[in-house]
Amino acid sequence: MAYEQVLLELKDGVATITLNRPEKLNAYTAQMGAELHDAFAALDENDDARVIVVTGAGRAFCAGADLSSGGDTFDSDRRPERNERRPHAIRPWNMKKPIIAAINGPAVGVGITLPMQWDIRVAAESARIGFVFVRRGVIPEALSLWTVPRMIGLARTSC
Repeated sequence: MAYEQVLLELKDGVATITLNRPEKLNAYTAQMGAELHDAFAALDENDDARVIVVTGAGRAFCAGADLSSGGDTFDSDRRPERNERRPHAIRPWNMKKPIIAAINGPAVGVGITLPMQWDIRVAAESARIGFVFVRRGVIPEALSLWTVPRMIGLARTSC
């Protein structure tokens, strides 16, 4: 699959996936998600890849969901990609290869809930992490209601 919103490089056993929408702070789209999961599936089957590192192009890791379509952002019936081919979405916890998030800047919303499902998260000093769903009037996604309390403890998630 040719990718438009992610870059993929494989060198010396390390596969690097770069979220590549720097002009939008790598805001997450359905297309980016499809490309990311397609790359995960392909790399999981590739014996030359021993580890997967995901990072962001430019100054951000991922600014969360791309909300540029306004109220239609979360309306699956109105999204243009609804009728496009949807590749097999591989679950990170079913992968044979470890996934490392190299958080190089802001990671907000889905930009942090996805890395919470991966094996290791490394944050640069420039990283800023935010679970801002309630401020946007949306319910947290990507299993974050289940994942976050199990990673940092229930007491800390209720603060």
